[in-house]
Amino acid sequence: MEAVEYAETVIIGAGQQGCAVAASLQDVGREAVVLERGEIGQAWAHERWDSLLVGSGVRSIRFPGWEFVSDDPHASLSGPELAGHLRRYAAERKLCVRQHTPVHKVECPPGVAAGDDVRFRTHLDTGGVIESRNLVAAVGGYAAPRVPDVAAAIDPCVHQTHSRHYRNPASLPDGAVLVVGAGISGQQIADELADAGRRVFLSVGRHRAWPHRYRGRGIHEWMFAFGLYEDFVTRNTGGSAVLPGLPVTAVTSGEGDLNLGTLAAKGVVLVGSTHGAERHTLLLADNVLATVEESARAYRQVIDAIDAGISRRGFVVPEQRPAPEVRRDHIADFGPRLDLAEHGITAIVWCTGFGPDYRILPAEVLDEHGAPRQEKGLVGAVPGLYYAGLPNGDSLASVAISACVDNGRFIAGQIHIDHVMRSGSAEPVIVA
Repeated sequence: MEAVEYAETVIIGAGQQGCAVAASLQDVGREAVVLERGEIGQAWAHERWDSLLVGSGVRSIRFPGWEFVSDDPHASLSGPELAGHLRRYAAERKLCVRQHTPVHKVECPPGVAAGDDVRFRTHLDTGGVIESRNLVAAVGGYAAPRVPDVAAAIDPCVHQTHSRHYRNPASLPDGAVLVVGAGISGQQIADELADAGRRVFLSVGRHRAWPHRYRGRGIHEWMFAFGLYEDFVTRNTGGSAVLPGLPVTAVTSGEGDLNLGTLAAKGVVLVGSTHGAERHTLLLADNVLATVEESARAYRQVIDAIDAGISRRGFVVPEQRPAPEVRRDHIADFGPRLDLAEHGITAIVWCTGFGPDYRILPAEVLDEHGAPRQEKGLVGAVPGLYYAGLPNGDSLASVAISACVDNGRFIAGQIHIDHVMRSGSAEPVIVA
């Protein structure tokens, strides 16, 4: 017989979102157990490439009751550095986190009444069960790597990996490398490979690039000064189901910019979007110049917004002429086909995004596509079910690192309200 225990709230996932909910519950006097399939900060520490830089900058690194302090406001933390801060935070707050405890499935017992203490049964891979009144799914939207179907048509002798499993240039076989996708992961990985002396081809796709610095300030400072955060986190996917990333802003050197123009200047060969494959040949869209122009347009828009804000507010800041731009000196359309053998390409890194994976949850809380049925990205389809870090509409704000504070406090407040209402107490439901 399975061992059964009880916790008022079970939180699945010990990333920044899950830990923030646990800490926020602690702040209102409620306890929770956090279940983590790996380690605290697992994705940041072990499921991204070694040199990844967090594109949202140090200003975004904050948890409930704690903000990251840095002497360099322009810095970008690496994934392992962020995981390290999260682990120290969890230890200082004495959060109840069970690491290396994967969840097998969650079920809702039939016939649950409003006053029942058991609304969820969380089955662990170890065979145990935790019953709870509340369940918080904090697995986010970046759980399942997405690789396009065309990958299956490529000759098996070509090494293929997703950005989730890529670590560094030495982890790939000798030879040229094709990187597919031009978001943060695609551009950072292409840049790293080029700096390591590898011959690199980059299959472009829709993305945004913003300047790292402009007129004496970092881009994140200007975002704060002029309220550009919503522009930063609002996605423009053209209806794509793939969860996109934020604009490309972080550079390994801390200086200059990272965009298709700077990559081309380093010798990275830009090719069209991949839409088919015939063993050693990839079929490409004729869209290199169009993609670069779209990215350059977004780049110019944020430059113009900053300039307009400086003029409107009368700020005294240095001029920067010429203004930075996505340069097209080394860029040309490539053609409809890429012969992998002809160009010595031995490896492909698919930087094609992630999707959510909520298959462990009960079928009745998911829609026909397996996505959570929810309200505002936080409240689930059955009483007591919440989500932390779930994308909401066209905005990535709820997924951002800094959003864990507001997400955590909102969910903790709802659980506190539920407790007060269920107990019949005269205690006020408003919490500080």
